[in-house]
Amino acid sequence: MLNAGGFAPVYPERPLADPALDAARRAVDRVLAAHEPYPALAVDRHWTLVTANRAVAPLLAGASAALLAPPVNVLRLSLHPDGLAPAIVNLAQWRSYLLQRLTRECESSGDAELDDLLAELKGYPVPSRAPPRSSVVAHADARVFVPLELETPAGVLSFISTTTVFGTPVDVTVAELALESFFPADAATAECLRALAERY
Repeated sequence: MLNAGGFAPVYPERPLADPALDAARRAVDRVLAAHEPYPALAVDRHWTLVTANRAVAPLLAGASAALLAPPVNVLRLSLHPDGLAPAIVNLAQWRSYLLQRLTRECESSGDAELDDLLAELKGYPVPSRAPPRSSVVAHADARVFVPLELETPAGVLSFISTTTVFGTPVDVTVAELALESFFPADAATAECLRALAERY
């Protein structure tokens, strides 16, 4: 409507695969690669996976192939019963955190696609069993952040996450990218991730 009224957007919006955004794509790839051996990924405003570093793939073992087929929605993959949910030790806590975060995004954006995603995620089964290991006991910092505790063949890996956005984007696509980076919450996780990195 704004375009029709003669109000052109201040910044263009192009897909990240557009040749004009090669520099942006390379920058994203460099940031993600530099985060190895720890997992990191880039998502768009609808939580669709754009790209990820090599440390992410080993953590997705056991997830349904249907959920891993592009386009991959990271929140759906995390909370779906056929996704990572069965492997998340503190699923009730992690689920609550993600739903609260998505609710805030829905309220601030008015995005109908995010509203639909939120409704879908809320419809997934609510975990009823107590986690075999308590995040609050395991992490004194649980008062400050919500850890992600993931059961893997190598044992339980514990992460804290950060979100990074580009501070000076000149394209809507880049402005709406978020880099989700996961850091080890304990020494055992850090050591395990370093060992996994030697295999790829």
